[in-house]
Amino acid sequence: MRKTTYNYRLLFAFILMFSFTSFTVHASEEREKLDAGALMIDHIIDSHDWHIYSIGDKHVSIPLPIIILENGKLSCFMSSKFEHGHATYKGYALPSEGPNKGKIIKVDEEGNKDESAIIYDFSITKNALSIMMTSVLIFFLFYSVAKTYKRNPNKAPKGLQSVIEIAIIFVRDDIAKASIGPKYTKYLPYLLTLFFFIIINNLVGLIPIFPGGANVTGNITVCAVLALFTFFIIIFTGNRNYWQHMFNTPGVPWWLKIPLPLMPIIEILGALTKPFVLMVRLFANITAGHIIGLGFITLILVFGEMSTAAALTISPLSVILYMFIGLLELLVAFLQAYVFTLLTAIFFGMAVEEHHKEVDKQAALIDEN
Repeated sequence: MRKTTYNYRLLFAFILMFSFTSFTVHASEEREKLDAGALMIDHIIDSHDWHIYSIGDKHVSIPLPIIILENGKLSCFMSSKFEHGHATYKGYALPSEGPNKGKIIKVDEEGNKDESAIIYDFSITKNALSIMMTSVLIFFLFYSVAKTYKRNPNKAPKGLQSVIEIAIIFVRDDIAKASIGPKYTKYLPYLLTLFFFIIINNLVGLIPIFPGGANVTGNITVCAVLALFTFFIIIFTGNRNYWQHMFNTPGVPWWLKIPLPLMPIIEILGALTKPFVLMVRLFANITAGHIIGLGFITLILVFGEMSTAAALTISPLSVILYMFIGLLELLVAFLQAYVFTLLTAIFFGMAVEEHHKEVDKQAALIDEN
């Protein structure tokens, strides 16, 4: 029990280390007219600092490390040097508006973008930091559960251990075994990692305060990487029957294969479409939920631009609708983790499915009759 408590203290200390690193406060020189669309987009896209809260025209945020490689020269500094897009540092800029908004660019002495410069951005962004923190959380979560199993192998699980065990058994029996078959064991570690990574990041993204609020699974790049992992696993573990079905589909007339390989083209496009579907489904559902929820809250600000009375009138309705969407997003957080893992398991099952001889015998008997 003491060791488990010690692990949680380490995790808490890790979170506090980032929470109290260095805060920057930026005050706007003049009050601008509210742009509801830009406000919502700014809350769901990735950024080089972590916004904490705003009081009037003052915005409090945590600066994050900027790591840039240009011509073999590495530059490292904090994003606070850019002063929220109002300053340049070491010849680099982070525009807060325009076509290069949110991107680090090389600028000349006059502040214009240097088109000839080729820079590589390895900065720790908001989503990257959130992934690091949730990865540490997952590690300590399963490490503590594994130690409990090792220490008391014959005792019934309780507390957090019982919740995790239910999820693991669900992924193993209802997703991996049911979709892949006898060869599910070699895919189970990946499916468990995928399931818990998505669900924990979905739940953390619903927390409105630090260290929550990062839109990790609503980032198209993160979704694309998860889908590509699945795609490459299918490519490298697919058996002979999988590739034969793709390039020489049995039971298909020869004129659909020669001279124009119509069926192989269709099968290849289908294989490429699978990871695309995984990517878009997760990205669209998570992002849509965040936008709708932010839209209801933004209604208060929009009506507040008209009058205080209008804002007070719309506020109760906006809060009720936001709470409803929040509960719906909580359901979607679990549902999308399940759907992504299930579809991945189904694709794995299609890649390792064996060609049954009984089917060939039945087909031969049908032909003879």
